Amino acid sequence: MEPYELTASEAARSIREGRLTSEALVRSCLQRIEARDPEIRAWIHVDPALALAAAREADKRFASDPSVVGPLHGVPFGVKDVIDTADLPTTHNSPIFQGHRPSRDAACVAIARSAGGILLGKTDTVEFASGGRKAATRNPIDIAHTPGGSSSGSGAAVGDRHVPLAFGTQTGGSHIRPAAFNGIYGFKPTWGAVSREGVKHYAVSLDTIGWYGRSVGDLALMAEAFRLEGTGEAAPVSLAGLRVGVCRSPVWSSIEPAGEAALTLAARRLEEAGAIVEPFELPDDFSALAEVQDVIRRGEGRAAFLDLYLSDRHRLHDELADHCQHNRGITARSLTEAYDVAGHCRARFAGLFDRIDVILTPPAPGEAPKGLHTTGDHVFNGIWTVLHAPCLAMPCTRGPQGLPVGVQFVAPRFADARLLAMAEAMASAVDPAAA
Repeated sequence: MEPYELTASEAARSIREGRLTSEALVRSCLQRIEARDPEIRAWIHVDPALALAAAREADKRFASDPSVVGPLHGVPFGVKDVIDTADLPTTHNSPIFQGHRPSRDAACVAIARSAGGILLGKTDTVEFASGGRKAATRNPIDIAHTPGGSSSGSGAAVGDRHVPLAFGTQTGGSHIRPAAFNGIYGFKPTWGAVSREGVKHYAVSLDTIGWYGRSVGDLALMAEAFRLEGTGEAAPVSLAGLRVGVCRSPVWSSIEPAGEAALTLAARRLEEAGAIVEPFELPDDFSALAEVQDVIRRGEGRAAFLDLYLSDRHRLHDELADHCQHNRGITARSLTEAYDVAGHCRARFAGLFDRIDVILTPPAPGEAPKGLHTTGDHVFNGIWTVLHAPCLAMPCTRGPQGLPVGVQFVAPRFADARLLAMAEAMASAVDPAAA
């Protein structure tokens, strides 16, 4: 096995045990990028010399004192190009920011580096993680299909084994959906659990930073670096007796046959493995949440893009400029009403888990759509994003076109560590590759 094939948790363990160096791992990932990225186009900027120098320094620190290394020691990671990095440009995939060099790292990048991670490069994104220009990235399983978005490059880079970990962001479904389309694991923490300092805002009350890996252990490794409450302390979960609520959600009419088949298959596998699986429905007053998410996203998007609209209108994509013009008629009153519905549902959400431990629901309608003009539909993500709930995407099966189809698990706010522990137990049943 080449080093680039290792999951993040496998690589971290190999480095700690002295069986692998960070330099060897980074060099292997760079070779994989050189071989594959001309076709996949996941990366906007990679600096091999910078990454190798950081890896060598990590190896020196480990040789000097192995006891002080962090959970990500020596493991490379990618960064979605709406997240600031001091060593590499941050372009937001926008003509306005080509060559832009922030003066310091975003908080999430600084934390990953403090935990020993090695910044490998910047991954392509939909413009400003919102609209306008699409990423050039292709789905590594079939390049005729989208990798999803807006975290397009990060999802494809982890899916094609260019890098074991990568950051994405989610305002609607920009993080969980690409995980499903690329056949990998993705984690969107509780809103506010991870600092968004140094990240371009779209909708400040929805934007959340997440990360990709190729196992639940990978996701937990990054969660440990961010010191999410309960990480490293949550007791192992037994699949026997775990109560799983299968939620079609109020937007079920958008499901495709492949998405329905994956949800049914995951539920059956969990039940056969000993879980208690039963249908779960959200209360009627949650039925407006998809529309509420759209109103909040666009309403706050006006504030997020007003400065660029006034200073660089000629270079701002019409789709983004529209937030500052007609904006689909969203007013202060409609935005206030949306906030009130969202707040009411958030307050009720934790109480819905009295009979279940975790929600099982689709992460996307089905397989990745064909073509690079689309990133897919976020309809199965927006509800959970507006609820500020932690979400975890897990591979499950392949659809009729041979593309990955995953499932999504959702837990109450700030039950991040518990969700990761439950996912660790469920993965061996749901994901054939984890068995």
